[in-house]
Order: sequence, then structure tokens, then C-alpha cells
Amino acid sequence: MSKKMSKKKKKKVLIISCFSVIMLCIVGVGGMVLKAMIDVNTAMGTMYAPVKTDNLRVDSGDSGEITHDDLIKAQKPFSVLLLGTDTGDFGRTETRGRSDTIIVCTINPGEGSVKMLSIPRDTRTEIVGRGTMDKINHAYAFGGAEMSINTVQKFLGIPIDAYAVVNFAGFQKIVDAVGGITVENTLDFSIDGYSFTKGTTELDGARALAYCRMRYDDPNGDFGRSERQRQVIVAIAKKALSFNSVANYKQILDSVADSVLTDMDFETLLSLATNYSQCVNNVTQLPTLKGQGTKIDGIYYYIADEAALAETVAELKAHLEID
Repeated sequence: MSKKMSKKKKKKVLIISCFSVIMLCIVGVGGMVLKAMIDVNTAMGTMYAPVKTDNLRVDSGDSGEITHDDLIKAQKPFSVLLLGTDTGDFGRTETRGRSDTIIVCTINPGEGSVKMLSIPRDTRTEIVGRGTMDKINHAYAFGGAEMSINTVQKFLGIPIDAYAVVNFAGFQKIVDAVGGITVENTLDFSIDGYSFTKGTTELDGARALAYCRMRYDDPNGDFGRSERQRQVIVAIAKKALSFNSVANYKQILDSVADSVLTDMDFETLLSLATNYSQCVNNVTQLPTLKGQGTKIDGIYYYIADEAALAETVAELKAHLEID
């Protein structure tokens, strides 16, 4: 009888022990998830900056305008305007500068692909909201993301559904937070005490920043710099979505909070990461817009070739699946 009770007691103890371990795991994971949610919401409070822009998407029904939230939740193609500035960490005392990097991304989940177009910063176009012809990168200095979005929409004739402003002065922290990145360098050059050789190149934050900034020794000038910036952005996106970066989410969030502004909230970004992550593995970098440099009233401008512009716009519209 005592042996039988002893076995029952041991079995009961074993069940209780297993149950206790499972509960501890659940509570531990739950605590981590809760902390992650708090961290994310804290970071989003700093990053989230909605804007009111001219919406070129109108529903044919009664629901009115279509937002990026609508498109992402429905897993439809949408566009993002990426702006790169060099004005220090974002904050209440931010001095808004010019957007020296202007990249339009169209993302199509059905095709599982991304197309990226760099717009030369000196491109002459109408600055929407001011009614003047000027360099396209001046739009951000004049009216922030809102004026930049409206100006790019007018220039390309396509809807810009969302935006993100990346501050390149705090950019290196993002690269370090994801553990560094790898790019394929096409040019031997040196800048800011760093040397870069052709081929596969490992970059930490400081080297990545230098890699993105070089243009004077590049035979392609600003176009070459834009190409390197696109390389780095894609490499960061791939690394951030990798499993190895999940454990570093707090460091990544801290760096992003200091260096990014966007009109996509936490729920939208979560849907984006869940339903569009495969697109980052198929990125096409469109040729930089053809054109020529000229001086008007002593000021240098880049004048886009109308035929080349129309061809590029047609490709972007097809990728967005719009007429």
C-alpha cells in the first residue's frame, strides 16, 4: 500500500513540477511579450508623425479616400517615400534640413517584389504648396514630409501612400543595432579615414555612414551615392527581419526611434512585417532618371528627360497595379 501511495505521490509531484515549469515559461514569455509591446509603443510614440497630404487614391464606392492602412491590411500594392536628411537626431529642437536622399519604393506583395527609384536631389520641379519651380529636395526644408510627398506625387503622377524620413546622422546606430550589414561594393575609394575595396564588404555603423556619403570620388557623382544608399537600406531591411535580430529588438527600437519619422503606426508596421517581408528578397533598383544638368539664373538644376520619366512612371504604375 505504501509503495502504491509512493508511486502516486511521485507521479503527482512530477505532474505538478511539469505544470509549474510550463506556467513559468508561459509567464516568462508573456512578460517578454508585454515588455516588447511597451518598448514598441514607446518607440512608436517618438517615430509616429502622421501628415495630411493630397490623396490621389479615391474609392469608386462610398468609402472615400483609400489610406495606406487600407492597402496594407488588404495586402495590396502600395508606395513609400523614403527621405534621407542629415540634421542630427530627431527631437523637439530638430532643425529641418533638405532631403538629400529621395527614394520612391513600390511594394507588390502579389509579385513579392519591391522597386526602388532614386530621384536626383537637384531635379527641377514644381514645389507643391509654394507654386514655385525649385530643386525637389528643397520641399522638405520648406514644408517637411507633407510638402515632399505632394511634390513627388505631382512630379511622378503616382500616389505616395506612406513615408519614412531617415536621419543619416543617427543612421550608423541602426546599422550597429542589427549587427552590421554586407554589401557588394563596385568601386575602390577612401573617405573619412575609411578605405573600401571592390567586392563583398562588411560594414558597421560608422563605415556604412561613410559608404553612403561618398560622391566626389565617384565617376557617377550623386547617382553613385544614391546607388550605395539604396544598397544599404535594402541590407538593413533584410538584416532587421532576420531571426538573429529579434533578440536585439530593444537596441534596434532605440536606434530607430532616434533616427526615423513615419506615418505608419505600430499596427500597420506589424501587418507590413507579417505580410510583406518576402518582398525584401526581390528588390529591383530602377535606373536613376535620365536627364541633364543646367544652370538657370546661375543655379544648378537637373532637368529630367520627359520620355525617360514617362517610361519610369509607367513601370511604377504597373507595379502598383493602377491605371
